[in-house]
Amino acid sequence: MPSRSLRVAVIGAGAAGLVAARELRREGHAPVVFERTDGVGGTWVYEADADASASPEPPGGPRRRSNLYASLRTNLPRESMGFLDFPFVAGADCDIRRFPGHAEVLRYLQSFARRFDLHGLVRLETEVVRVSREASGASWRVRYTRKASGGEKREAEEEVFDAVVVCNGHYSQPHFADVAGVDAWPGKQLHSTSYRVPEPFHGQVVVVIGCGPSGTDISRDIAGVAKEVHLASRSAFAATSDKLPGHANMWLHSEIECVQEDGSVVFHDGSRVKADVIMHCTGYKYNIPFLNSDATVSVDGNCVEPLYKHVFPPKAAPQLSFIGLPLKVIPFPLFELQSHWVAGILSGRFQLPSEEEMMRDVTAFYSRLGARGWPRRYTHRLRDREFENEDWLAEQCRRDGPEEWRREMFAAAIEVMGERPETYRDEWDGGDYDHLLAQANRDFAAHLPAPLWP
Repeated sequence: MPSRSLRVAVIGAGAAGLVAARELRREGHAPVVFERTDGVGGTWVYEADADASASPEPPGGPRRRSNLYASLRTNLPRESMGFLDFPFVAGADCDIRRFPGHAEVLRYLQSFARRFDLHGLVRLETEVVRVSREASGASWRVRYTRKASGGEKREAEEEVFDAVVVCNGHYSQPHFADVAGVDAWPGKQLHSTSYRVPEPFHGQVVVVIGCGPSGTDISRDIAGVAKEVHLASRSAFAATSDKLPGHANMWLHSEIECVQEDGSVVFHDGSRVKADVIMHCTGYKYNIPFLNSDATVSVDGNCVEPLYKHVFPPKAAPQLSFIGLPLKVIPFPLFELQSHWVAGILSGRFQLPSEEEMMRDVTAFYSRLGARGWPRRYTHRLRDREFENEDWLAEQCRRDGPEEWRREMFAAAIEVMGERPETYRDEWDGGDYDHLLAQANRDFAAHLPAPLWP
């Protein structure tokens, strides 16, 4: 049995918060999950009535619950995405596609919450507004507001916890590109977080900034109704201004040089187009507004630091931790391993190094980052370091890390995504991957004693 059983505040009931609650309870702790919305699932909850495409919010506008667009599908095969002991397989009356739509992911998370009886741990419509460490340093005060039956917020309440696990995600605060001249530009600006459906862009000229997954998906979506769609990409050659093959009304450009009062958008190569809308598909900032400065971490939008292994701030460990900060990963298995580690550290079953040793590790991490020529905003971008990180976590937790087939499936998906971004989701079911799917199904058999979709 664990040597310590703590009362732990978990902030957020998305994928990270749900698996954190499960792992904490498994370890003998008493988690309380705070969720500001009316249901679990976090960013995977789609809000059709939140479509702001016709009247987009400006930079700095209100936070949204969801950033999903109607046509969004996963970027990875479902088998690779699930928690390590709760397979993400298709059930009856489900979206059976290998790269399913967002509703299927939400269904999976809701099923996870039911299977492990997590709903009773979650306080819905309860927003954490402040987290601060008590003077003793041994506990944390959580201040929160709850919605009354009429929708208005009640007066703030406070509770004291032994530890806090932050799982509030990093897809709520949009990052807008810095575009010269934009204050005088007469067109509309919006961020992909506001996008839902293409119809509001019928007959318009749209410039999409960013060629990541959301940029490529949304630009193709809009191209079906827009007059023209122009993609601006940092990764494109400076002289690029090419029509995209297979599309009569789509062009790829280099970065935007500036925008002008007559509605023109000027690209680095000198080409220009008069546009109605600029769509920023430029990612999100880390945003933890409730964290008091005495938490000894800095949140600058691009990263949260200093953190030991992306989880523990050395000066506040182990009572404060963060789950789910890394990018360019398979999220759910990482969340599970991080949560298992945190739960075991809090119980005393696993041990952290000293504060000084953790700080030395953080310093060494940033030295390696600099030696690669990577900016500090790449702090949490793991990609080629993902499985190294997860293997390390698994070793700390004395358990197995992600399976070999999951690693190979992830690598294969990234490769075909780059080669065939428009079609890869529907070309997966071929002989090249059958051996990976067969191995996944063999491993899943150990975890499927009953239907997954109650």
